Amino acid sequence: MKSKKVLVTGAAGYIGRHVVKEFLNMGYHVIASDLAYKGVDERAEYSHISIWSGDKDIYEQFERPDILVHLAWRDGFIHNSEAHMKDLSNHVEFLQNMIDGGVPYLTVMGSMHEVGYWEGAIDENTPCNPLSMYGVAKNALRQALVLYCKGKAVNLHWLRGFYIYGDDVYGSSIFSKIVQAVQDGKKEFPFTMGKNKYDFIHVSELAKQIARASIQSKYNGIINVCSGEKISLSEQVTKYINDHNYDLKLNYGAFPDRPYDSPEVWGDNTIISQIMREYK
Repeated sequence: MKSKKVLVTGAAGYIGRHVVKEFLNMGYHVIASDLAYKGVDERAEYSHISIWSGDKDIYEQFERPDILVHLAWRDGFIHNSEAHMKDLSNHVEFLQNMIDGGVPYLTVMGSMHEVGYWEGAIDENTPCNPLSMYGVAKNALRQALVLYCKGKAVNLHWLRGFYIYGDDVYGSSIFSKIVQAVQDGKKEFPFTMGKNKYDFIHVSELAKQIARASIQSKYNGIINVCSGEKISLSEQVTKYINDHNYDLKLNYGAFPDRPYDSPEVWGDNTIISQIMREYK
C-alpha cells in the first residue's frame, strides 16, 4: 500500500504515543488527535478537531487520511466505568461518518475482554460473552461496525488486544502500579495469588503489530495483536520487578482474583504473525 497519511485518535494515550512513533518511523505522515499532546512525537501533525463533533464532513476536516487508527477510549483500565456505555454512540457516529466520507482503511482497537470468561486460545471465531461494561461496549462497537461496513469500500481491522506492559510510568496497569509503589518508597505490593496465565506483549511490539495490520487489506476483520504465548501473572510480575532491580516484595493473596478472569487465556497469533512476515 502506497498511501502515506494516517490519522491516529487517542494519540497521547498509553498505546497511541507508540503507534504514532511507529508510523512516523515507517515514513507515514501522521495526524495525531487527542485532548492534549504531552509525550506525542513532535514530528506528527497535531489536530484540534473534535472527533465527537458529530460533523458529517469529519473525514474532510481531517484532510482525508488514507488510514484511520482509532485508539481513543476513556477509562480503559476501569472496566465498569460509566464512560464506556456513555461514549459508545459517539464512537459509532464518528466512525460511521469517517466511513461515509471515504476512509479506505479503518483500524479500531478491541480487547480480549469482549470475549469474557474463556479458557484457552482466543481466535477470530471465539464466541463473545463480555462480563464487564468495558467488554460489552467494545463488543457492541465491533458488531455495529461489522454490520455498517457490509457492502462499503472500507477495509476494517478489529485489533483485539491482550495484556500490555512497558513504558509503565504512563499506564494504569499492574506494572504501572508497581512503578508507582516503588516511587512512593513502598517495600511490599498487594497482589493476588498470581496463578492465572495470560498473553503479555510489550507496548513497542504491540505498536509494530498495530501499524502493520493497519496498512494491509489481505487480512480484515478480527486480528489478535498479541504474543501468542501464555505466562503466569506471578512469573511476569516477578520478572518485571527483577528486570528493573526493584526492592519490592509481592504480598500474595492480598487481593482476590476477579471472577471474570480466566485461569488460562491467550491469543492465537496466526494472522498477526503472517502480517508481520509479509509487511516488514
